[in-house]
Amino acid sequence: MKTASAIILAGGNGERLRPLTRLLVGDDRPKQFCPVVGEETLLDQTRRRAAAVIATDRTLIVVTREHEPYYAPALAELPARNVVEQPVGRGTAPAILYALLRLRTVAPGGTVAILPSDHYVDDDAAFMARVEGAMEVVTARPDTIVLLGVEPDRPESQYGWIEPADVVLGPWSWPVYGVRRFWEKPSEETARRLMRAGALWNSFVIVADPTVLEHLVRRALPALADAFGSLRALSGTDRESEAARIAYALLGPTDFSRDVLEQYPERLAVLPVTGTAWTDLGDPARACDARASGVSSNSGARGTTAFR
Repeated sequence: MKTASAIILAGGNGERLRPLTRLLVGDDRPKQFCPVVGEETLLDQTRRRAAAVIATDRTLIVVTREHEPYYAPALAELPARNVVEQPVGRGTAPAILYALLRLRTVAPGGTVAILPSDHYVDDDAAFMARVEGAMEVVTARPDTIVLLGVEPDRPESQYGWIEPADVVLGPWSWPVYGVRRFWEKPSEETARRLMRAGALWNSFVIVADPTVLEHLVRRALPALADAFGSLRALSGTDRESEAARIAYALLGPTDFSRDVLEQYPERLAVLPVTGTAWTDLGDPARACDARASGVSSNSGARGTTAFR
């Protein structure tokens, strides 16, 4: 979509996957800079997925400065304004807010899709079609934040789950539902009940109006918003880097899903992703299963048995 933008989250340390990634590449780079499944790095896969729907010049990539040896060569062709460099990692809430501030000047207007860079999907086109569907909803209802929820194929107790509420009526390309509640890493027994009840895995792919997201952060985390006051004023200037350093020094870790979105379920909707295999590659066992399947993200194969 011409007026859509994307924020790719690529600032995490990936510590749980470090033993595997060290075997793959011989150093301690985070998983997003590694070819965990297929020949491309996870970040390259995410960038390619985003580019199917969103222009590259409207895509921001959030990184953390200690990872510069890995992201500098990977992102060398991008303008500096499209790379949001956090001085340190403080969780997903500061990363998203910083990117939203940059988005004001780099890619104003339209909707934004937030995409983690540590996921694998077997069908990029089908997955991004759901992202476009979520954008339809947000364009028509700017106050609504749409999450992509993946249809589960097992009672996974290490994922977050979304329990859908009533259908959201509208001329959408895909069914959309309200959000009744979140379940974070439930027991296996609870996960089985959720699966039988039609609950969905929380992919943490978010589509929203950037202004609405920023407003929600200010409501949920006023201390974070206050800490970013100078950074907001100096974004895009030669003093931005120093303002970011000062702001991040004031912060503790905060999680966007838990500390922002889950506080306002009435503002949320969920769009189910069905018929497409998806996995969060944060767990070594899941990553090894994905590699053992032999599915290459470059092959175009659906590989729906890869994570089943």
